[in-house]
Amino acid sequence: MQTQQKYPLTLQLEAEAVEIFRNISDTDQEKLEILVSSLFKEYKKSDHDTLKKTMDEISEKAQARGLTPEILEAILLEED
Repeated sequence: MQTQQKYPLTLQLEAEAVEIFRNISDTDQEKLEILVSSLFKEYKKSDHDTLKKTMDEISEKAQARGLTPEILEAILLEED
């Protein structure tokens, strides 16, 4: 798998979310960055007007492929 160039991005998040992100492992931070990147890519491809609809579509596709909330949580909590 080819590594993509990464660029910084500033987002306005709730303090609790920022604190959680800062206190998780580098591996988990990278996984969340990949998840957010995927969300933006799917949003761009989407014919929908709202982010909520795009997120619902991503969720439906993931569930159709067998991804459950439990599996996602396990993936995000995995340590290398």
